[in-house]
Amino acid sequence: MDTFKASDVYEIAMQIEANGEKLYRHAANVTDDSKMKELFTYLADEEVEHQKLFESLAKKVEHYQLPETYDGEYCAYVRSYSEGLVFTPDRMERELARVKGAEDAIEFGIQREIESILYYLETRNLVPENQRADIDRIIDEERRHYLKLIDLRREVA
Repeated sequence: MDTFKASDVYEIAMQIEANGEKLYRHAANVTDDSKMKELFTYLADEEVEHQKLFESLAKKVEHYQLPETYDGEYCAYVRSYSEGLVFTPDRMERELARVKGAEDAIEFGIQREIESILYYLETRNLVPENQRADIDRIIDEERRHYLKLIDLRREVA
């Protein structure tokens, strides 16, 4: 069985954020509304910053041993949990093809932000305690993204 490393949490997080960036850049391209284009571009840029933070945190995690009930417990759990969050290139193409306009992007973005928040909440205790504040900051930012998207959905409704 694979050995779980705390850095795996960050590797998956970087992929989640890369997915978000692609979605928001695509959304900015499929809308003509300048306010929506601005928000989607902002969200994409935020995802890039999150990727950089996770990359930095992953480099700092060395020999953090997780207390497991059985060998490979966290590895199996995190990998199965993240399967729906991390898109392969083919899946990303299929998902983006479904986003035909700003409203589709808003709905897809709302769902992705919720899934990201849940992933970070679920995995924050799997990283060294001295890095949990960074995870909490990302959770707060993802919540703000969610609220911005909710407000935007209300405006277009």
